[in-house]
Amino acid sequence: MVHSRLLLSALGLGQTILAQDPFQTRCERFADEIDLPHVRVNFVDYVPGGTNLTLVDKPISCNGDYQLVSSDTCRVALAVATSNASEITLEAWFPRDYNGRFLSTGNGGLSGCIQYYDIAYGTGLGFATVGANNGHNGTSGEPFYNAPDVIEDFAHRSVHTGIVVGKKLTKLFYEEGYNKSYYMGCSTGGRQGFKLAQQYPNELDGILAGAPAFNFVNLLSWSGHFYPITGPVGSDTFLTTDEWALVHEEILRQCDSLDGAEDGVIEDTDLCHPDVSTILCNSESAVGTCLTEAQVNTVHQVFSPFLSSNGTLLYPRMQPGSEILAAPAMYNGVPFKYSADWYKYVVYSDPNWNATQWTVKDAERALRQNPYNIQTWDADLTPIRRAGAKILSYHGLQDQLISSDNSKLYYHRVQKAMGLNSTELDDFYRFFQISGMAHCADGDGAYAIGSRAETEAGTDPEDNVLLAMVRWVEEGIAPETVRGAKYTDGVGSEVEYRRKHCRYPRRNVYKGPGAYTDENAWECV
Repeated sequence: MVHSRLLLSALGLGQTILAQDPFQTRCERFADEIDLPHVRVNFVDYVPGGTNLTLVDKPISCNGDYQLVSSDTCRVALAVATSNASEITLEAWFPRDYNGRFLSTGNGGLSGCIQYYDIAYGTGLGFATVGANNGHNGTSGEPFYNAPDVIEDFAHRSVHTGIVVGKKLTKLFYEEGYNKSYYMGCSTGGRQGFKLAQQYPNELDGILAGAPAFNFVNLLSWSGHFYPITGPVGSDTFLTTDEWALVHEEILRQCDSLDGAEDGVIEDTDLCHPDVSTILCNSESAVGTCLTEAQVNTVHQVFSPFLSSNGTLLYPRMQPGSEILAAPAMYNGVPFKYSADWYKYVVYSDPNWNATQWTVKDAERALRQNPYNIQTWDADLTPIRRAGAKILSYHGLQDQLISSDNSKLYYHRVQKAMGLNSTELDDFYRFFQISGMAHCADGDGAYAIGSRAETEAGTDPEDNVLLAMVRWVEEGIAPETVRGAKYTDGVGSEVEYRRKHCRYPRRNVYKGPGAYTDENAWECV
């Protein structure tokens, strides 16, 4: 009987302690404290660490029905009006183990998908983290149709509004507020990062922008111009995925060793200018080992810059080395979906517009429109330099969707516009080429740099590009390299090797004497 009373007493005490958990109580009462203009609270939930959160309201076309939440978190879901005709869905996640920092996250493609994996990654590292739906739901461009306010949300207003509201909520939730504010995004998220740098230079202390989709209108036109080059499946000009794999092998044969090591990774694509006429079929060629003259021409066009009708550069070439991943996405014999949607619903406001009829004249018309300066191509970054903020940008040299050559082009445009050399630019803007990294993640090289959960390889700033940004801002220690990990079988598996990726315009060269898997056998020159 005594033991039973003690057990009941202990259980009661445990329930009382649980009921008095100040963080959970704070979260459960937080909705009543939110009284901000144009903001409607959808719900506020306490989410215990270890929960595999069911994303009930996620649009069907957005990936992922669940999100693992690693730490105790207060989840706040809101609707925020951005005009009389538009609003964003915003989520702010506040971790129990708060590090005193605010973090905004971005989006991808044309999508109106909150990237819960980025929000969860941020909160897992202790940031008060926000993410929004870009002003519409789902991955289609159809919500842009006759909806200029939705386009403006997508161009700049969604991410900006999320930061403004998110900062207010962070100050309201945590007594100490926040010390520094950061941004993290890749692809469209990378473009959003540069839009913040260009249009809102006083908003953040540090911007991490990966594989940025800036030069945006021309990017979509460039993506659309591959269909006229390859033609539909079965055309004389079309290559199958197996034939693109053959091209990839030949490109590696010509370019892999230019960095001093044959490791299946091209360290500097600027040195690689492949000529695949070397695998042109002749009378002695075996089936499946060569290309026709029409196919060789296709490959050379794919790796040529995209020019206007008068010869002006609109977008640089696709960088070589990406072809195995690019073949099913870009050279698959159908118009690229995001490009087709942009032309249908924005450029021509005609859902029946035929993307197979696209020409460079369409690209020129699209560029003249440039709604809300969505190009994100302004090169004078003087305001953000004066604000004392930092930009850390990276781009995978195996990117199959956005050519890394475009990030280099922008870097040189900034140099010219600001009249700065690389050393002067390094004070606030550093760009890193990540060899063997595909679009934002994956690839054949040491792509795990900590830019998101699927590329995390540790929480030391040397191994984590987000935390390297934090160290740069808060301690003044600028990253000289970005260290990546190559996994044997995806994140979480054994690390095969690590490699330090160079700050542009330096490039990685194998010097030895160790094996290419030895990071100290490489040198930035």
